Amino acid sequence: MKDKRSYDNHLGIVGWLGGGRWGIERYLYTLHRVTGVGILLFFIIHIFESSLRILGRETWDAVMEVMTNPIFKAGEILVFAAFAFHALNGIRLIFIELGLAVGKAEDPIYPYRSSINTQRSLMIVTMILSALLMIAGGYDLIFLGH
Repeated sequence: MKDKRSYDNHLGIVGWLGGGRWGIERYLYTLHRVTGVGILLFFIIHIFESSLRILGRETWDAVMEVMTNPIFKAGEILVFAAFAFHALNGIRLIFIELGLAVGKAEDPIYPYRSSINTQRSLMIVTMILSALLMIAGGYDLIFLGH
């Protein structure tokens, strides 16, 4: 007998990515998780790549030659963009969890307008700051060659 509370997932990964009637906050939640996993993968690759120094100068030079590929430069830019978003969105989430960005408590009557309106402005500021940080870091990585 089928549990009444279980639902079939007919959309698969498309349903997870598409979201349907999700609000912007749900997309930020998903993007925060994806950028977190991306930063973790970068960290693991960076530790592996750095540990290759123990194998000698020739191995290190060969690995550094591969790292000069333009694909890795694009990867650096993506990692920086992920870090900028993830860090600033994390600060926004801390403010919300501490109750500093939620607003004054009211009766819980749907659609919880006061909380959404207070958080929405903080979300917009976070996205603007993230975009500015991404532009500054991208400029530095692309044009200044660091």
